[in-house]
Amino acid sequence: MSKENYDAQEKNEKETGVQSQYKTWFLDYASYVILERAVPAIEDGLKPVQRRILHAMKEMDDGRYNKVANIIGQSMQYHPHGDASIGDALVNMGQKDLLIDTQGNWGDVRTGDDAAAARYIEARLSKFALDVVFNNKTTEWQLSYDGRKNEPVTLPVKFPLLLAQGADGIAVGLSTKILPHNFCEIIEAAIKHLRGKKFDLYPDFLTGGMVDVTNYNDGKRGGKVRVRANIEELDKKTLIIRNVPFGVTTSSLIDSILKANDQGKIKIKKVTDNTAADVEIMVDLAPGISPDITIDALYAFTDCEVSISPNACVIVDNKPRFLGAHDLLTHSADQTKDLLKKELEIKLGELQEKWHYTSLEKIFFEEKIYKELEKKHETWDKVIEAINKAFDPFKKKLKRAISREDIVKLTEKPVRRIYRLDIDELNEQIKGLEADIKQVEHDLEHLTDFTIAYFENLLKKYGKGRERKTEIKLFEAIQAKQVAIANTKLYVNRADGFIGSGLKKDEFITDCSDLDDIIAFTKSGKMKVVKMADKVFIGKDIIHIAVFQKNDERTTYNMIYADGKSGISYGKRFNVTGVTRDKEYDLTKGDPKSKVLYFSVNPNGEAEVVKVLLSPNCSARIKELDFYFETLEIKGRSVLGNQVTKYPIKSVKFKEAGKSTLSARKLWFDDQFGRLNTEEKGNYLGSFDPEDKILVVYNDGTYEITDQELTQRFDADKVMLIQQFNNSRILTAIYYDAAKLQFNIKRFKIETGTMKTRFLFIKEGEGNYLASITTDEQPVLLLKTGKKSAPDIQKIKIADFVEVMGWKAVGNKLVDKKAVDFEWEKKAGKDDGQPELFE
Repeated sequence: MSKENYDAQEKNEKETGVQSQYKTWFLDYASYVILERAVPAIEDGLKPVQRRILHAMKEMDDGRYNKVANIIGQSMQYHPHGDASIGDALVNMGQKDLLIDTQGNWGDVRTGDDAAAARYIEARLSKFALDVVFNNKTTEWQLSYDGRKNEPVTLPVKFPLLLAQGADGIAVGLSTKILPHNFCEIIEAAIKHLRGKKFDLYPDFLTGGMVDVTNYNDGKRGGKVRVRANIEELDKKTLIIRNVPFGVTTSSLIDSILKANDQGKIKIKKVTDNTAADVEIMVDLAPGISPDITIDALYAFTDCEVSISPNACVIVDNKPRFLGAHDLLTHSADQTKDLLKKELEIKLGELQEKWHYTSLEKIFFEEKIYKELEKKHETWDKVIEAINKAFDPFKKKLKRAISREDIVKLTEKPVRRIYRLDIDELNEQIKGLEADIKQVEHDLEHLTDFTIAYFENLLKKYGKGRERKTEIKLFEAIQAKQVAIANTKLYVNRADGFIGSGLKKDEFITDCSDLDDIIAFTKSGKMKVVKMADKVFIGKDIIHIAVFQKNDERTTYNMIYADGKSGISYGKRFNVTGVTRDKEYDLTKGDPKSKVLYFSVNPNGEAEVVKVLLSPNCSARIKELDFYFETLEIKGRSVLGNQVTKYPIKSVKFKEAGKSTLSARKLWFDDQFGRLNTEEKGNYLGSFDPEDKILVVYNDGTYEITDQELTQRFDADKVMLIQQFNNSRILTAIYYDAAKLQFNIKRFKIETGTMKTRFLFIKEGEGNYLASITTDEQPVLLLKTGKKSAPDIQKIKIADFVEVMGWKAVGNKLVDKKAVDFEWEKKAGKDDGQPELFE
C-alpha cells in the first residue's frame, strides 16, 4: 500500500471514529436534561436537585437552623451542577412554605424581590418534611456522581408532593408545568380516592387572587386557567389591587398598567405601590373615567389577568409521560398506601424479632438455662450446643428457629436478670409486644383504612392555616373593544371617500379606540365595516360614519333610495347586527346608478315623518307627499324595501320626529357575574324605556340608583335587591343593630336623586347589616324565633304598625337577637314581572 493510500485510510478511520462519538451526543444530552435536571419523578414529585438538597438537609438535621451556604456545600457532594443551581432550587422550595422552614430574608414571589445572600439566611427541614419525606428503611439507594457516597434514587414521599408544590421546567424538546394545588384539598381528594369516590382538584396559589378553572382539563396538555387579581373600587376615582396573579410580580404588574396607559388602552393619573405585608397597589383614575370600565380594561389589557397553560410532564419508568392531576393524585395515594404497607411489614418484622428474643431471654433465665454456662464443657461450641438443646422443650412456642447469634447474645446478658422482678418485666414486655404485633397485623389487614387515617392525621396536624387562598370563580368574557378607552380620533373625507385617524385636516367625527370597527354608508347605497386605521377607502360621497356595535338590534337605519334602472324610489328600515369586515354591501337593488335620497340613524328604532317633493316636470298630479316610516317593518339590510313613489323625487326632507317603534328593552341581572344583560341570563328585571333607572340595594345597608349601562359591575354576593326604580315605591327593610343587639325595621321611600352614589339607609355602626328587604306594598313578615329545628313562627302585617318614615330614620325595634330567620310571605298568584324582592 502506498503512503498516500495509507494516510487516506487512516484519515477516514479517524473521521469515522469521531462521527461515531458525536452521532448520538444530542440524544444523550436531551435524555440527561429530561431525566436528571428539568422534569420531576412521579415517585416523589422531585427533580434531582431538589431530592439531593433534601437528602443533604436530612443528613445535617439536628433540629437547628443551618446557614443556606452550608446546606449548598453539603448538597454539592451529590449534585454535579455547582452552587448556583442548588441555591436557586433551595430558595424556590423555601418560598413554597411546605418542606423547608426558613429564617431570614427569603425574598417575595409577589414582589419579585430576591432572597438575601446564602451566607445570611438559614433553613431546616419542616416537621411536615420529616414526617412524610424520609425513611431510610424504605429508600432505594445509588452511588453519587463521583462514587463516594450513597444518595436516594427517589425519596419515599407519603404525600402528593408534586401537586402541592407544583413544578416548572424546560428540557430539550419538552417542558413541564404543573400548577400548585391546595394542601387540604389534596388530602381530601386522596381520602376520597381511597374510599372509591370521585374527586375534583383545582389549582390554588400562594399569591391568592381568583381563578377560572372552566378549561383546566385536569391539568393536562391543552388545558388553560385564567387567573385574576382582586381589584376593589375604593371610590369613583381610585382602585386598589389587593393581590397579583400567579407568576406575576407587583413590579411587572405596574409596568403592564403603565404600558397600557401609554398605549391609550386605559386612562390613569397615577399608580402607587403600597405593598408591605399585603399587596396594595393604588390606581388613581383620570377625571371622568368610569371605574367599572377601567376594572374590565385592567383585566383585558394588563397582567391583572393572565392565562396559564398547564403541561403535566413527569418521569415514569425513566420515560417522560404527560398525565393529569387526577393521575398524579391517584398514583401518589396508591404509592403512599404501598409505602405504609412496607413500613408496617418492616415494623412487624422488627416486633416479631424483638418478641422472639425477649421470649428467649425470659426462658433463658426463668428455666435456668443459663446454668449451662457453669458446667464444664470442652469447648465454647459445646456450650452453645448445650444451651440450644436446653431450649428444645420450648421451641414450639417460638415463631422461628433459634440461631447461634441468638444464643451468643443471651450469654452476654448480665446474671442479675434472674431476679423475679426482671422476669416480670420481661413478661410485661412480651405482652406489650404481642399487643403491638396484633395492632400492626390489624393495620395490614385494613390497609386502606390505615392509609385514610394517616391522611386524616396529616390534615389535622398540618392543615391549619393552609386553607384555599385562590377563589374559584367563573370569569365573564371581556370584549377588549368595549372597554378600551377612546385613544384616537376618527376623521372623514366625505367627497373622496376616505376615513381614518390620519386625516387630521378633514372633518372630525368622534373619539374612538384603535380596536373599534367603523361602519360607513355612501350615497350610492354601499355599506362597509372596516377596522379603525390611519387611512381607509370606503367609497366616494360618504353620508354616514360611526363606531360599529356588533349585535346591536336597536339602532335602526331609515333610508329612501332611487333605483337607477327603474327610477322607482323605495323606503326601508333595517338593522346591521353582524357583517364580514371589509366586505362591501349594496343596500339598493344593485344598479350602479342607484342613489340614496334620505338616510337617518335612530338609536331606539324611532320612525320619523318625512316630506317627499317630486320633480316639478313629472306627470304626478300631487307633487308633495308625506311618508311615514312607521308603516315599514324593521328588516335585514338586504331587504329591497317598499315603494315610496314611481315618480322621480326632487328632495326628501325631515318633517316630524317619531316615537320608537321598538318594544322597551328587556334587562336581566346575571347574579353569577354581577352584570346587566339583554341575553336572558339570570334574573329578569323587566322592560325598560331609555329614561328608566335601576335601584340596587346592598347587604351593608346602602342603596344606589343607576342607569342601564351594561358595562357596570356589581358584587353579586352583596346585592340583596335589584329592580326597576320607581320613586313612589315603599321599601321595607330589616337590619341588625349591633350596639343594641336587636333587629330594627323601617319603611321608607327613595328621596335622593343623585345617580351612581351609594346612600346608607340603616343606622351607622360597626357590625350593622341589612338582614332582609322587600318592596311589597303590603308586606307580611314571617318571624321565626326559638330553636332552628322547631322555630316559633309569628305572622306580622308590617303596614299595620310601622309607618313610612324618612330614608335616614333609625326605624322601630322589631325583635331581639333571638330571631333565627326572616321570611316575607309570598302573595298567591302575584306576578308583576319583577324578580323576588327579598332574601
